[in-house]
Order: sequence, then structure tokens, then C-alpha cells
Amino acid sequence: MKYRIEKNTVQETLILPLYSRKLCTELYPNLYRDETAVRLIDQIDYDFSEAEKNARSLMQRFGALEVAMRQNDLAFEVQAYLKTHPSAAVVNLGCGLDNTGKACDNGRCKIYNLDFPDVIALRQQLLPAGEREQNIPCDLKDPAWFDKIDASGGAVFFASGVFYYFLTEQVRALVQGMANAFPGGVLVFDAANRTAVKMIAKTWLRTAKIKDVGAYFAVSDAEGELSPWDSRLQVSSRGYMLGYNDLKDPSVSGFFRFLAKVGDNGMKMQIVKIGFGDKL
Repeated sequence: MKYRIEKNTVQETLILPLYSRKLCTELYPNLYRDETAVRLIDQIDYDFSEAEKNARSLMQRFGALEVAMRQNDLAFEVQAYLKTHPSAAVVNLGCGLDNTGKACDNGRCKIYNLDFPDVIALRQQLLPAGEREQNIPCDLKDPAWFDKIDASGGAVFFASGVFYYFLTEQVRALVQGMANAFPGGVLVFDAANRTAVKMIAKTWLRTAKIKDVGAYFAVSDAEGELSPWDSRLQVSSRGYMLGYNDLKDPSVSGFFRFLAKVGDNGMKMQIVKIGFGDKL
């Protein structure tokens, strides 16, 4: 049975990142594998012709490399936390149809996938929750979801491509709330500077008729800008294109490595890691 995705629906917004992860798997098999994305694309009834046409372009292929590196980096941080907290909660914020939580499963952790109700409804059909896993419908900005996470063994939260759609004040409120609720936990997510966020946001902001791009969350100096939010935060960051992998793989051209350096250094494309200290 194929699951039909209609055009111009919220569920359609899940297709592009899913297709990108499939494309990454095909283009950079030594760097990235997402068998779930490959399988789901075959299960979805959707016109992929435009995505397939765009996949041949240089920038689309580099965009796929960006997606691959971002997912790998986040998974690295999740697995690093699980080494010292093997029974932790692994929480995918704004999960869409991403299966990184299960990919990091150590056999003991608890996996939570959070997103809007209509997204979770589709996920339940395509990726029903497995053992020690829950798909939770919620609005990330509403802290009611905090109570649904069993953080008794620790908690590691990750968000991929999510906070670009949040106002800075919304990210601050979320981080401060999480610091209260999950002492000893860790949050990791991707971020970029103002220039990059404007490029990322230009299409959806135009659609939403939003003019104040400057209000949206962007970071240049993560430690300097985010540490003042709360004295309990331990903030660090690494470039997400070259901070975890040198990309010296035959599948990656020298030109793409140059673009990766521009992304990390010029656009401040980074993985931000925030540790939550004890309650005051």
C-alpha cells in the first residue's frame, strides 16, 4: 500500500528533507546511509519528478551533502551522550519522518519523536513507534510536552533544521524551560548566522508575508551569544560541514570541500551543543 501525499499540505513539507536523505545515501554512500528514507520514498505516492530534476543540479547535490553531514553530526552527539547515559531519553524535536533516534538505539535508551499532530499522524502510518519508542504530537513551543519525557536516566535532545523557523525569543524560552526541566541533559541542533538564515528563509518567509527576518533565530558566536541566556548553560559549537568530518572522500569534490569551508567559516553553519547544569 502506498500513502498518498497531497500538494500544498503540511505533510508535503516532509517530502523534501526525506528525499534529500535518500539522495545523500545514493550520492555519498561512504559518508551517510539512511535506509529508512530509501524505503519510505518507495512507500509514498507523490510526484517526485521535480525533486528528481533538481537532484541533478550542483547546488542540490551540495545541499544533500549538507543534510548528510548535519544528520551524522547530530547522531554523533547523541551516541556520545549515550556512552555515559545508556538509559537516557533520546528526543527528536521536530522529527518529521526522520529516524535518527532509532538509528542511535543502544538497546537501553528511550526514544521520543515530537512534531505537530498531523505530522505525527502520518509518521504513525509510515514509522509506527517500536519498542521503547513514542511518537508524541505536540507544539514544541508549548512546554506541556516536558512531562511526557522520562529523563530519569538523562536526556539528549536534538533538532535538525528546526530552529530556523523559530523567533530568537522562542528558542530562548524553550532552552530556559528545558534547563529547568532536564538538569544534566543536553540539547544539540544546527544553526547559522544571519546571512545564511536569510538565504534559508527567503522562500517560506515570502509565502508567510513575514518581513522581519531579523527576528528569526540566527547565531554567529554560539558561546558568546547563548551563554548569557542562563547561567546553567554550557555552550559549545563545531562547524557542521567540516567540524566532524574532513570530507576527504572520493565522492566529495574539491569544489564541494571549498563550499563546505565557506559554509562553516563564512555562514557559521554549526552544530550547537548546550549542556543543562543543575537547577539553581
